[in-house]
Amino acid sequence: MRRSRLAVYVSSLLLAAGTALTGAATAQASQLAAPGGYVALGDSYSSGVGAGSYLSASGDCKRSTKAYPYLWAAANSPSSFDFTACSGARTGDVLAGQLAPLSASTALVSITVGGNDAGFADVMTTCVLQSDSSCLSRINTAKAYVDSTLPGRLDSVYSAIRSKAPNARVVVLGYPRFYKLGTTCVGLSETKRKAINDAADYLDTAIAKRAANHGFAFGDVRPPFTGHELCSGSPWLHSLNLLNVGESYHPKAAGQSGGYLPVFDSAA
Repeated sequence: MRRSRLAVYVSSLLLAAGTALTGAATAQASQLAAPGGYVALGDSYSSGVGAGSYLSASGDCKRSTKAYPYLWAAANSPSSFDFTACSGARTGDVLAGQLAPLSASTALVSITVGGNDAGFADVMTTCVLQSDSSCLSRINTAKAYVDSTLPGRLDSVYSAIRSKAPNARVVVLGYPRFYKLGTTCVGLSETKRKAINDAADYLDTAIAKRAANHGFAFGDVRPPFTGHELCSGSPWLHSLNLLNVGESYHPKAAGQSGGYLPVFDSAA
């Protein structure tokens, strides 16, 4: 009888060990799963533009199954998952069309927003097509907007999120620097590349400050993207793509899984 019980006990241990070895990621995900729902808000950096594998039902919002919100939800199995992030979204778009899934039962919210408000697309168009001085002038205009207007717009979004999801942990994610500096790189001048990187830092600093003032976590994606910028040996961002302009300067699938996902996962 003792040997029989021992055998059963040992078998149970071996089965548990086998489960741990073959399904460690699943078990860990289950332990880390949010007890309530997860809602993913924001712009193209959250919807996954540039990562491919877009959900057909998302239309022009281009929500990707390779975007960090979708990857996180697949790994962690929250009780519900609402993916409302949309390509091109500004703060006003988030307020007008993305907050409906939020409720008192929402446990986790992620968001990237602010880049389009600050004129991201126009900055890149100006810097690609015009002179160094025109590029710097456009960036200075964007910085002035970040100083004068963006904080209030972010406050409106963050306050609305907290009002509709009072119990949620909210993770605000920033934007990566675009370029590796000090390398030979076809395209933009070093002056333009540095100014664009500085603008990304400027925007991230402003977003992080507003997030902190609302008690939200800020996810800084610049560290994991370091070494994977444009002009590096293994960029996680698309450069200018004339065949698909909308994906230009957006994270590839590797940027979502290797850059955004681990930062969000550690902050969630």
